[in-house]
Amino acid sequence: MFLEPSAPLLGTKHSVFSPPQMAVHRIRTYGDPVLRTVAAPVEIFDDVLNRLVDDMIETMYAAPGVGLAAPQIGISRQITVFDSQDGDGARVLINPVLLETSGEFSYDEGCLSVPGHYWTIVRPAFARAAGVDQQGRPVEYVGQELLGRVLQHEIDHLHGNLLVERLDRKTRKLALKELREEALGLTET
Repeated sequence: MFLEPSAPLLGTKHSVFSPPQMAVHRIRTYGDPVLRTVAAPVEIFDDVLNRLVDDMIETMYAAPGVGLAAPQIGISRQITVFDSQDGDGARVLINPVLLETSGEFSYDEGCLSVPGHYWTIVRPAFARAAGVDQQGRPVEYVGQELLGRVLQHEIDHLHGNLLVERLDRKTRKLALKELREEALGLTET
């Protein structure tokens, strides 16, 4: 679903947008311009936002994935949901700021917006991020390895960055060639 450019957006003081009546949203894939757009902060915390967060969690689990950012479902707002499979279940991080990272962790990373592809990506092993939950209450998440990676990956989405930008130059060039060929129907996906 695309919004008209002049239409007020979710989370603004002039919000007229309401999520579709379905619970699971279509995940936008590589090449969709919304994935390259810096997401705007959420300003209004209301029932519309709560519904969207619930739908994002359901979409994440249905995909299946361990994280989902609002731009991945076509909504350019700073909203992420994630479940790093550590027993704490789904969590919400809105208007996040990555406060601290350290160490190094190499991992075969994938992305719901680049389905079927995994690349070895080196990221900091530790991450600390802060933001608010869907009620606007401050939250902070601290994690090593998978949780640290999920926080960084989802915050990247909010800045208009996909995991291919984390690849070294040679691997990125090959990955982008493969993605272009897939988009043009020149290879099987």
